[in-house]
Amino acid sequence: MNPPRYPRAIDHGLAGCHTCGKVSPVAVEKCPRCGTHLHLRKPASIQNTVALMTAAAALYIPSHVLPIMTVVELGDVTHNTIIGGMIRFWKTGAYPIALVIFAASILIPLLKIVALSWLCAAATGRVNPSPGMLGKIYWFTELLGRWSMVDIFVVGILVSLVQLGNYMSITPGPGALAFAGVVMLTMFAAMSFEPRMLWDRLEDLSATPANPTTPPET
Repeated sequence: MNPPRYPRAIDHGLAGCHTCGKVSPVAVEKCPRCGTHLHLRKPASIQNTVALMTAAAALYIPSHVLPIMTVVELGDVTHNTIIGGMIRFWKTGAYPIALVIFAASILIPLLKIVALSWLCAAATGRVNPSPGMLGKIYWFTELLGRWSMVDIFVVGILVSLVQLGNYMSITPGPGALAFAGVVMLTMFAAMSFEPRMLWDRLEDLSATPANPTTPPET
C-alpha cells in the first residue's frame, strides 16, 4: 500500500521566493514583495552542485599535499602539510589542536563531499533511500557546513599568537589557500543544492505501483 500523497505547492503552481520566502503563483514570474525571479525549483541545481563538488574534490588533494603553514623555529624552517602539522602538534602534546585539525581539515570536508554526492545521486534516482535516511543525511550535511571554517580559524589564531614569541613564528602556506577554496566550493555546492528535489523523487516513487498487477487473461 502506497503512503498517502499530500498536496504540494508545485502541484498548484505556487513558488516560494528564495529571497524573502513569500509564496506566490509562479506565473507572475517575479516576487511581488522583493522582485526576485520565481522558480519552482532552483535552475540547474544538480548540474551546479556536481560542478562545484568536482572542483572541491580537485582542490582537496593539493590542499593536503601543499604546505598549509611554515614554522620558523630558531632559524630552522619547516614546511608542514595538514597531516604533518597535525602530527607535529600531537607529538608536542597539543592534542586538542591536533584533533581539531584532523576533524575540520581532513574528516569534515571529505564527509561533506561524499554526503552531497550521495544526495545528488538520490535526487537523480540513482539510489532510492528511505525518507528517514534522506532527512538524516541532509541534516548531517547542514551540520557539517557550520564547522567548515574551523581549521582556517585555527591557522589564523596560531599565526597571530605564535608571532608573539621570540624564537618561533608561523606563516600560512599555499595549502591554506587551496583548502579555503575547498571550504568555499563545498559551501556554494550546499547552497546550490535543491533539497525539495529529494522529496519530488520520493513522490514519484510513491506514485509508481511497486507490484503492478497482471491483467487477467481473456
